[in-house]
Amino acid sequence: MNQELYYPAIFTPEEDGRYSVSFPDLPGCNTFGDNLENAYDMAFDALGIMLTYFEDEHISIPQASDPSAFTMEKGQFTAIIRFNFIEYKKKVSTKSVKKTLSIPEWLNEAALDANINFSNVLQEALKQKLGIN
Repeated sequence: MNQELYYPAIFTPEEDGRYSVSFPDLPGCNTFGDNLENAYDMAFDALGIMLTYFEDEHISIPQASDPSAFTMEKGQFTAIIRFNFIEYKKKVSTKSVKKTLSIPEWLNEAALDANINFSNVLQEALKQKLGIN
């Protein structure tokens, strides 16, 4: 699966200064923000909730449309929302997963003698191997 996606969102300014946001490629994926910056942040979160749901339910993730194909009403504008699955999951998922692994006994004893935290070492090594910060 592609870890980074880009979806066009339609921003609609409201009379009270807020912005409504919708994603034409993802019916039902709507949100709003108190101001433009907040609306953009909320759009990222709404996109994350919807795409994670699709992933969890094994629903095919739709292709993003060309934003120039949308018909805009007065005041509306399109912005591209960049979505990265890993960034989103780091932000919202704190669940730990227990893993069982095997290492040579001598290495285990040396690591215990050095007070090494196995979980931290494995996390750091996996992040480095995957190129994740």
